[in-house]
Amino acid sequence: MNRIPLLTAEQAPAASQPLLQQIQQAFGATPNMFKAVANSPAALQAMWGFFGALGKGSIDAQLGEQIAVAVADRNACEYCLAAHTALGRKAGVSPEAMRAAQQGESANPRTAAALRFAIKLVHERGQVTAQDVQALRDAGFHNEHIAEILAHVALNLFTNYVNVAFAVPVDFPTVPLSRKA
Repeated sequence: MNRIPLLTAEQAPAASQPLLQQIQQAFGATPNMFKAVANSPAALQAMWGFFGALGKGSIDAQLGEQIAVAVADRNACEYCLAAHTALGRKAGVSPEAMRAAQQGESANPRTAAALRFAIKLVHERGQVTAQDVQALRDAGFHNEHIAEILAHVALNLFTNYVNVAFAVPVDFPTVPLSRKA
């Protein structure tokens, strides 16, 4: 059972209502995660703005979703794993590639390098080395990409923590975790 109310647009604080309407339009429904965060207009604005900014970034949606499932699996976030698996498939990532990404793996060397870096950020709490960053450069990533990979990890930590801490009910097709945090 969720630990914080899941607010509809009508129940949410006035400042959250237009954001929930945007989210409804973007998804065709309002995912439970956003209903939970809507309790705070500031938190909802931060989360929705973060998604919007990264959606216009240099990292494509496919890689962003693969990073998301790798991070979700490490944090045992069933909600984000389900949501980002669905979004990854919608972005054109094969089911096999999404399962591999959940494990932190990819047949694509560039994607594999990004996933290794993302997982290291999570496991080491940001304590990466110059060699870790250089490995991304060696895989073809530029500084803009590297900063965005870190931003994707940060956004996913935020969403993972929301869903795990508040026990947000999953409203996407479930995907089994491959490992526990």
